[in-house]
Amino acid sequence: MIIIPTGASHGAMGVAVDEFDALNAPDEDVVTLRKLIHAEKIVVLKHQELTPGQFVSLGRRLGEIEVYYQPMYHHPEHPEIFVSGNVKDGVQQVGVPQTGHFWHHDYSFMARPFGITVLYPQIVPQLNRGTYFIDMGRAYEALPAALKERIKGTRAVHSVRRYFKIRPSDVYRPVSEVVAEIERETPAVSHPTVFTHPATGESVLYISEAVTCGIEDEAGRPLGEDLLRDLLEAAGQLDATFEHPNIHLQTFTRGDILLWDNRSLVHRARHATKPEPTLSYRVTVHDEHPFYPGIAG
Repeated sequence: MIIIPTGASHGAMGVAVDEFDALNAPDEDVVTLRKLIHAEKIVVLKHQELTPGQFVSLGRRLGEIEVYYQPMYHHPEHPEIFVSGNVKDGVQQVGVPQTGHFWHHDYSFMARPFGITVLYPQIVPQLNRGTYFIDMGRAYEALPAALKERIKGTRAVHSVRRYFKIRPSDVYRPVSEVVAEIERETPAVSHPTVFTHPATGESVLYISEAVTCGIEDEAGRPLGEDLLRDLLEAAGQLDATFEHPNIHLQTFTRGDILLWDNRSLVHRARHATKPEPTLSYRVTVHDEHPFYPGIAG
């Protein structure tokens, strides 16, 4: 396993790893890989050629796979794989197109989010390839002292209702039925606005443009909308130019597998005005740590 530091401009993070045998590497190398994800935030495994089943096996080596709750995203043979893409298998759509349009942590709207995201691009765009990331540990560290004081002891409310993607089966349903189903299947949850990363010990600001819908004080009372807006702006999530110093663009090529720290990083897809063919597989993994100290369950 050869670790190669990657260079980039503002917001730089991550390392590349070559000569990693995803299926046959000894267990100690897998432990090292998990530690590297926590330390470097993004790890790119180079020159990988895995079948969908082998990709699932890699996920299981890293920890417990969380299967996404909506079947329309599932790989037809391996439901552990979340499929994002705009290509068709014959006449049938494979996965879901135009995912990740807004800054988010994966599954922060769940009571028990997971620690590691593993992305395996299958069809890579020629022009607009890549994913934007923000390290929310760095973002918290850079907050003004007054803003840090305002969020001390608070909790952030997370819900999919802000940007729920309408499914084909929803087209002729009353909106009230769709909303009721959202609230029944994925009711809003709250997590600490700032928590301690269980592997690194750093303080992480846990909010996102797509999923966080409010901040509450210790008694559960909603705080002003301006507080959430100020936090998102300071972190860089409201910068439509993507020039904020916190923002990192991670590019990839065919054969790369991207692994990132889903506690620390928010991300969003890099979409073009004129979409190119694209297809990616993803598995999501609970590592050996609780998501944050004191989380229920």
